[in-house]
Amino acid sequence: MVSVAILALTAHSSAQQAASERFREAADYSKKSLGVGLLIMEKDEIVFEEYTGAGGQNIPWPIASGTKSFSGIMLAAAVEDGLISGFDEKVSETITEWKADPLKRDITLRALLNLTSGIDGGGAVNVRTYRDSINSRTSSATVKEFRYGPNPFQIFGEVMTRKLRPSKESVRDYLERRIFKPIGMQVSFWRKVQNDPILANGMALTAREWVKFGVLLRNKGRVGDKQIVSEKLISELLKGSETNPAYGLTFWLNRKGIRSNGRLFEMFEPDADESLGDDIFMAAGLGNQRLYVIPSKEMVVVRFGIFGGFNDADFLRTLLR
Repeated sequence: MVSVAILALTAHSSAQQAASERFREAADYSKKSLGVGLLIMEKDEIVFEEYTGAGGQNIPWPIASGTKSFSGIMLAAAVEDGLISGFDEKVSETITEWKADPLKRDITLRALLNLTSGIDGGGAVNVRTYRDSINSRTSSATVKEFRYGPNPFQIFGEVMTRKLRPSKESVRDYLERRIFKPIGMQVSFWRKVQNDPILANGMALTAREWVKFGVLLRNKGRVGDKQIVSEKLISELLKGSETNPAYGLTFWLNRKGIRSNGRLFEMFEPDADESLGDDIFMAAGLGNQRLYVIPSKEMVVVRFGIFGGFNDADFLRTLLR
């Protein structure tokens, strides 16, 4: 019995050492690609954490388009709360001005947030207010194009503003009450346009705060013994569209993507990597800000960077090999 216990302990120690080596190599790869922060959580334990250069454990970092994924969870919560009848509710049920527009009247919230509605994406610099965004141009080719940009998310902000008007809650108030406080997440900074928090790209978080969102997603909407958002609704966020299977409702998926306007829209370049597991998904922002969720490994990873030659597939192959 003693020898069996020693063998088990030795095997466990070897596995830990191998994992530590993988984490170290992944961190080195990230750092060479201008990474400034890396946090790896397995189950409910931080197993690796390192910051370099401008990064730091207590330094909020702009997550850029990583902000977009909070619109996905807000949609799921609003469906669960009965504010929205379902993912395929028409936007024009709330933005009633669209009912007279043949190109907009049948756009669903699902199509809006998986970016297949035909709405022009818009520019990331001069982001429109929620109210102004509803005047965004659209086309009739709604099932053939994937249009990435801030406008759809800002439109969703106007939808939620109107849905919440009877309760006198703001979009920020709703997210704080429904998601941020239940998971214990504190937002360090959230850029606004006029009085609207930018849903497309305006948030800054520390790695230890962003990882809490990843844990919620990894656990299919549960934190501890409390179900914050139902598992069924979380699963809807992870379904790609026919137009672009690599993008769900605000999350990037390990699927083959598409090219649009000369740009490849998918999680990995040049193609999906099935060897890494088809359950991997991520929230992603400009400059290679990443929140990876890997349910099969019970793992959540936050990576911060300053552009550079970072490649998601190379990083994850090193991390998970």
